[in-house]
Amino acid sequence: MQRRQFLGSLLAAPLASAPSKPNVVILLADDLGWADVGFHRSEISTPNIDRLASQSLEFERFYSHPVCSPTRSALMTGRYPMRLGTGYTVIRPWADFGVSEREHFMPETFRAAGYSTAMAGKWHLGHSRRRYLPGSRGFDNSYGHFNGAIDYYTHERDGGLDWHRDGKALKEEGYSTDLIGAEAVRRVRERDKNKPLFLYVPFNSPHTPLQAPAALIDKYAKIPDKTRRTYAAMTDAMDGNIGRILGAIDAEGIADDTIVFFFSDNGGPVPQGARNTPLRGAKGQTWEGGTRVPALLRWPGKLKPGKTKQVGAAIDLLPTLSAAAGVKPGNTLPLDGRNLWPMVSSGRSEPRENLFLSVETAGKLRYAVHDGPWKLVREIASDGKSDRSYLFRIEEDMSEKNDLAAANNPVVRRLNARLDEWRKLHPSNGLRDGLAPAPGWSAPKVYADAVRP
Repeated sequence: MQRRQFLGSLLAAPLASAPSKPNVVILLADDLGWADVGFHRSEISTPNIDRLASQSLEFERFYSHPVCSPTRSALMTGRYPMRLGTGYTVIRPWADFGVSEREHFMPETFRAAGYSTAMAGKWHLGHSRRRYLPGSRGFDNSYGHFNGAIDYYTHERDGGLDWHRDGKALKEEGYSTDLIGAEAVRRVRERDKNKPLFLYVPFNSPHTPLQAPAALIDKYAKIPDKTRRTYAAMTDAMDGNIGRILGAIDAEGIADDTIVFFFSDNGGPVPQGARNTPLRGAKGQTWEGGTRVPALLRWPGKLKPGKTKQVGAAIDLLPTLSAAAGVKPGNTLPLDGRNLWPMVSSGRSEPRENLFLSVETAGKLRYAVHDGPWKLVREIASDGKSDRSYLFRIEEDMSEKNDLAAANNPVVRRLNARLDEWRKLHPSNGLRDGLAPAPGWSAPKVYADAVRP
C-alpha cells in the first residue's frame, strides 16, 4: 500500500525537464589574427579551437570592425557602430561615454525569453556610469573588466584596479585569461538547470600588454621573435581555457543543446605579434587583415560541419542567434544586421550588399564597403587633404593585390555615394580617435568605485 502511494505521488509530481530552448555561448577573442589558429596553419597550438572548427560551420568571410568597442557594440545591438558613436575608435578609460541606453542589447532579448544571462571577460562599452555597465544591459551576472588593455596579473589599467563581480570591485590574484575561463566554466556547471543559459565570454587575450605564463612562453622557444613568442603563448592560454569551457559543456551533457559561436573582435595587430597571412593589412585598417576574422558556429545535430560562403558580420549575430534559438529580438530601433540562420542552416548562401566598416587611425578615416563581388576601400586624411579609393573583386582576390578602381569608375562612384550617406549616421557627440584625456586626468584607484549613477 505504501509503495503504491509513493509511486502515485511520483507520477502526480511535476517532473523537472530540460529547457526547451538551446543554450547560447559566445566566445570572443581579442586581437586574434587570421593566421593565428591551427586550422589556418598557424604554428601556434590551438587544439581546442581546432576541434571546435572540425565540429562547426566555418565562415570563409566573416567581418568584425577594425578595433574593439565598435565590434562589441555591433555584436550587442545588431546595429552599426556608426549610429552608436563608436564607429571610429574605442572607449578610452577617461571617456565619459557609453552606448546609449536607448539601444537594446542582445542579453536583454534572451533574458526576456527566459534565459539566465552571464558574461565573463572584457566589456569595453562604457564604464563611467551605471547605465552603461553589463548589469544594466541585460546580464544577470557579470565578471571581469570594463576597459581594454588591463595588466593580466594586477588587473589594472593606467594604475587603477579594473576587476569586478556584478559591478562591485574585486581584488583577486591570477592570470586574467585563466580567471575568465574559470568563471565561464563555473557559470556552465552552476547554471539554473530549469532555464537555458546565455553566456558571453569576451577574453582579453591575446591583446596587449604582452604577458603570459613563463612555461607557455618557453613552449614557443623555437619562434625567434620575442614579441611573436609571447603572443603565441597568450593565444595558447586562451585556447586552453576555451577547451575547459567546451569540456564543461560536454561534461554537463548539454553539447547537443548548446549553440557556440567563436570569433575575433578584429584582425591581428602585426606589430604586436599577430599574423594575418595571406590577408592584407592589420588591426586598425579596413583591409581584409584588419576586419576578416576566424568565425565558427557549432550546433551538433542542427548544423552540418564544413564551410559556408555566406558573408557574415558582427552586426548579424543578434538576429541570427535569436532566430536559431527561436527567440524574438526585443529591439524597437531597426536592426542593420541580417538574420543568416535560414542560409547557414540550409547550406545555401545569398549575396551580401551594403556591408560597411570603419575606423580612424594614424590620421586617416578608413572605410570599407562590401557589395556582392565588390569591395571598396576608402582612406581619407583626417584633415581632408587626401582621399583615395581602391576596388577589389574580393571573392577572387582575398589578398587585395589587384586594384580595379581605375577601370571601374561607375562602381567606385556608386559605392562611395552609399558610403557618404552612411557616414552621416555618426552623431555629433560620437567618439573620434586621438582625443587625449583632459589635463591632469589620472585613473581612479578602483574603476568600479568611480562609477556614477
